[in-house]
Amino acid sequence: MTRKDGLLALLVVVVWGLNFVVIKLGLHNMPPLMLAGLRFLLVAFPALLFVARPKIPFRLLAGYGLTISFGQFAFLFSAIKFGMPAGLASLVLQAQAFFTILLGAFIFGERLQSRQVAGITLAVIGVLVLIDASLNGQHVAMVGFFLTLAAAFSWACGNIFNKRIMLHEARPAIMSLVVWSALIPIVPFMLASAMIDGPAVMWASLVEIDLVTLLSLVYLAFVATIVGYGIWGALLGRYETWRVAPLSLLVPVVGMGSAAVLLGETLSGLQLAGAALIMAGLYINVFGLRVRRVKALRG
Repeated sequence: MTRKDGLLALLVVVVWGLNFVVIKLGLHNMPPLMLAGLRFLLVAFPALLFVARPKIPFRLLAGYGLTISFGQFAFLFSAIKFGMPAGLASLVLQAQAFFTILLGAFIFGERLQSRQVAGITLAVIGVLVLIDASLNGQHVAMVGFFLTLAAAFSWACGNIFNKRIMLHEARPAIMSLVVWSALIPIVPFMLASAMIDGPAVMWASLVEIDLVTLLSLVYLAFVATIVGYGIWGALLGRYETWRVAPLSLLVPVVGMGSAAVLLGETLSGLQLAGAALIMAGLYINVFGLRVRRVKALRG
């Protein structure tokens, strides 16, 4: 990977890591489902006027949009609104990697490797440690925690739809999929917000919208989604997946660091231990036990 592309990859990591702080800021004056709906409205318009529609069956496009867009962000935005710390949400959301592996094994008959079993086991222990910390009243609302896990599962379901889409004969460009799938969750988000928050609350949040909320929407729609996915998709197109994908492990590092600096969030010792176990599980899932193999070869 060239130095320029390496810097672009790190830029996306920082953008996606800051995403969780921006969500927290955007939710201070707008219902979570409405904020998410407006985010995808801005992703779709006016971009779909310039991006060709993906030539895939509507059921695949709808499945992708309802899982990776509606499901993931409905649960994630609600989780942060219910008190889930933004930094911790950036980490727990990475459980999507393990949900994806398990769903892939169940749906596509993919065989689990020993490193994946080890990584999943460590991550599950880490999640249990975080649950124990939450039950002992250490900063995390249980509702927010489990909503974040639901967001991770929705993301994993979206990954399964994404795989089916990429196996289709009319394999679409990544930006075509991102922009046109953004149309799918807009109405569900607005209907859900109307039922949960009420039209009066929704209208008031629009009338009283402030600069922080507007900037949050711009960041979430254009910077994190269009620019972020555009660069990431281009890098995946130029390089092997193993060169690019592991860099996403840095997203929760940036997420927790930025939440600590910008929002003053802190984690207890028990929560840090759970976070370390989850990160270790993610590392083993991606890289295996290479350090041990290298030492063995040197020996």
